[in-house]
Amino acid sequence: MDIVSNREMLIEARKNKYAVPAFNIHNLETMKGVIEAAYELKSPLIIATTPGTVKYAGLEFLVAMARAAAKKYDIPIALHLDHCTDVELLKQCIQAGYKSVMIDASLKSYEENISITREVVKYSHRYEVSVEAELGLVGGQEDDRDIDEKDTTLTDPHIALDFIQRTNVDSLAVAIGTAHGVYKSEPKLDFERLSKINSMVSIPLVLHGASGVPHESVIKAVENGISKVNIATELKIPFAEAIKEYFKENPSANDPRYYLTPAKDMVKKIAMEKIKVCGSANRY
Repeated sequence: MDIVSNREMLIEARKNKYAVPAFNIHNLETMKGVIEAAYELKSPLIIATTPGTVKYAGLEFLVAMARAAAKKYDIPIALHLDHCTDVELLKQCIQAGYKSVMIDASLKSYEENISITREVVKYSHRYEVSVEAELGLVGGQEDDRDIDEKDTTLTDPHIALDFIQRTNVDSLAVAIGTAHGVYKSEPKLDFERLSKINSMVSIPLVLHGASGVPHESVIKAVENGISKVNIATELKIPFAEAIKEYFKENPSANDPRYYLTPAKDMVKKIAMEKIKVCGSANRY
């Protein structure tokens, strides 16, 4: 099997009221951790990479690793470009083999967001690539995108419907009170707003900034229409901490195979937990 679009994954998730986890990876070890977790739990998987990760790891390497995993494991695996603001980079990723992309023009005016998203959808659909967009402003930091909490804007249900109708986008990231990065206090999600958006639109909805959101809140968000849950910080920090702990216990260590393995295993452990919370286990 090759890497696939997440379109059918998310349609199936919306229909059956579960969510597909999208894990932001940065290297071979984080990718292997989430893949092993998804395979053991028979869950569909979205491997997400930000433009920063593409720059760091290399486009060709990321596609090759994801394709190797898709060939080895009999679960659907999508390779997704997350929070891309550069249309040319997005097109490069599609040409390299990505089957799922997110164009993030949420910092632009509403009409500019529509125009840019429509352009990306038209291009991407020619290659059977699914497109996610964002409406409203999810706070926090993701790569170079840094939105202060006071500048966040929650998604208006009526505007969401208009946006979807005018862009033909495949999935929509909505702002309902989450944020990227580390929370200073427990986030308060607007489930009523989410439920209303879900009742008015017919495409899968996406929850960004899910790292650190209590499990019961994630479950409730899925019950109210979320079909894709993005997880980044909750993998990144434990991965780094596991490496630090290994060197603390083994100060003379120098073999990456040994100090990266416990970090990979930590990512796997957390990914398995998130898969169960999303309800995507045993779907394949």
